[in-house]
Amino acid sequence: MKNVAVLVAAFLGGIGVKLIFFPTPKAEADLVLIESVRVDVSELHQNAGNLPVRKFHDMTLVFPDGD
Repeated sequence: MKNVAVLVAAFLGGIGVKLIFFPTPKAEADLVLIESVRVDVSELHQNAGNLPVRKFHDMTLVFPDGD
């Protein structure tokens, strides 16, 4: 049992040393991908009136009479 405790302590100590000496790298975004995605919001608002409309009979809050 003592050997297991020593192994666990050594393992946790190794993780602690790794965290101290090898910090995690910062995530960097690829600027090329960010610049390539552009949305013209004014065009979206202009085309919003031309979208097809479908009638939908909503029965979400209709409950049976209990019969």
